[in-house]
Amino acid sequence: MLRIIDVAAEGNAIARIPTESGQMVLFVPYGAPGDVADVKIDRKKHSYAQGHIVRMVQPSELRVEPMCSHFGVCGGCRWQHLPYAFQLECKQRQVVDALTRIAKIELPEISPIIGSPAQCEYRNKLEFTFSAKRWRTFEELEALPKSETPMPAEPGAGFHIPGAFDKVLDIDRCYLQDDFSNRLRRFIKEYGISHGLTFYDLRANAGLLRTLMVRTASTGEKMAVMAFGEDNPGAIREVLDAVRAEFPELTSLMYVINLKVNDSLGDQEVLLHSGRGYILEEMEGLRFRVGPKSFYQTNSRGAYELYKVVRDFAALTGKELVYDLYTGTGTIANFVAARARQVIGIEYVPEAIDDARVNSAENAITNTLFYAGDMKDELNDEFIARHGVPDVMIVDPPRAGMHEDVVNTILRAAPERIVYVSCNPATQARDLALLDGEYSVRAVQPVDMFPHTHHVENVALLVRRSGER
Repeated sequence: MLRIIDVAAEGNAIARIPTESGQMVLFVPYGAPGDVADVKIDRKKHSYAQGHIVRMVQPSELRVEPMCSHFGVCGGCRWQHLPYAFQLECKQRQVVDALTRIAKIELPEISPIIGSPAQCEYRNKLEFTFSAKRWRTFEELEALPKSETPMPAEPGAGFHIPGAFDKVLDIDRCYLQDDFSNRLRRFIKEYGISHGLTFYDLRANAGLLRTLMVRTASTGEKMAVMAFGEDNPGAIREVLDAVRAEFPELTSLMYVINLKVNDSLGDQEVLLHSGRGYILEEMEGLRFRVGPKSFYQTNSRGAYELYKVVRDFAALTGKELVYDLYTGTGTIANFVAARARQVIGIEYVPEAIDDARVNSAENAITNTLFYAGDMKDELNDEFIARHGVPDVMIVDPPRAGMHEDVVNTILRAAPERIVYVSCNPATQARDLALLDGEYSVRAVQPVDMFPHTHHVENVALLVRRSGER
């Protein structure tokens, strides 16, 4: 019997177990500080262990009732049992801990975290998997009649079970996105069963119905992209025609014939069945095209709060040359362009840069330039000499943070201000330490974009220590 004492940055709860040399940290998923429970240790390492709750002796007073019937099985939204205010406290501590423990630099007071405007149905993109063999929960297996004959496999549509590539949990209702995606997923699943269509077998790599991506925009527009695991034009047309008839509100209905082993669509041709090849997002009167492969911040309303922080930190007057590194589809670049002399965006994915240019044109923005290429190769001294030394740099790298070559190029360019947006405070802290010799951190603002998860965004403002170039 153990008492849960805290929540870790990775989303697990923490307990401590006695050892010969003292105590060891035990990570426990779905625990809450104050829980008293029997915990089974699943794995033990030299300095820590992992386990799971087998019996709740006394639940924490902190606990709230999870809204989702799939909580604890699907692996997403692992903090639904914690009050949202407490989730924000944990994320604030995560940012403070990463910046103080890893960066070890002088920091200003870190501002209180900005919460997500919505705590459910906040995602604008979800991806579901169809499976010929849905995952049966322990409770379902216990309820089955005892028999020596194996139960026949049943098809399902939902999410992969964590750590099991071939296990798919059949989802009834997911609260991450507008209920439209639930209705669409259930319709396709029921249509497939009633019409004898094959569901994808993840081990045999065969089956017609494979994956479904649903995008919903703040404008109300909706996109569905179905991936089929077999090249069967007649059956594909039949399914898509049925979807279009049942859901006329779809702005865009697209499909992919994916015969690869993996589900990624980045290298696949996306075909248009009906409607437009994109949907429109809107922010402060600006409209952004979002295609099937576009990157757009997953929480649209949260993204607006994040981008306002970025714009405030940039403190633009209309005279500045701004570099937007890791620009994606140019959302931040276009968002701040009205207050800058010029904005230059760089991004690795060519299709994203195409979107960025289209978004500028659609919004009659004429002071942006976009370039595609690997950041450490594209952003170099020659690039800066050709385009000019930036006054402000906005950087929004992937979770791994910035490559050291990029950091060194930024240091040589010596912009007056750097606005660093991060989805991983640990790698952000590492990069801030690398920049600390020339830049001081003047402001830090955490922003929550992913309620009921441990993920947190953080924005840091860095100002050059010397006023001279």
